[in-house]
Amino acid sequence: MAHMRIREAVTADIGRCAELLGMLFAAEREFTPDPVAQRRGLELVLDSPQTGRVFVCETGGRIAGMVMLLFTVSTFLGKKVALLEDMIVDPAFRAQGIGARLIAHSVEFARHEGLGRITLLTDHDNTAARNFYHRAGFTPSSMVVLRKQLDNQGETP
Repeated sequence: MAHMRIREAVTADIGRCAELLGMLFAAEREFTPDPVAQRRGLELVLDSPQTGRVFVCETGGRIAGMVMLLFTVSTFLGKKVALLEDMIVDPAFRAQGIGARLIAHSVEFARHEGLGRITLLTDHDNTAARNFYHRAGFTPSSMVVLRKQLDNQGETP
């Protein structure tokens, strides 16, 4: 196995991270890949470290996976918390421990920053992902996700 290194993403990584996001969104039922939107989202986070962090795993000189932490505040806990978003390992690099290392790095970063919790979403029928996150210490919540799309396309004032 080649040497693995987890690091914060930089602007030069946006193209590869957008490619990975395309793989992720192609596999998810609710989303369709949009490379322009994915690049724009990555730029928003990389340009504003107070918004979050993107971590990548390099192996053999190539970015093999990524994960993003986005920051918000929990008034219940009275401290900053994170949303774990966009966890993806390129299928060609799976079963090498990359996902586990990305999660462990994210958790350690959050602890170091004093965050009180990490929350994530996954498809309810994605058993492999649910098992993976359970092994990493994440537990189900009884909360239900609701969403309202605000992309005013086609709406009249």
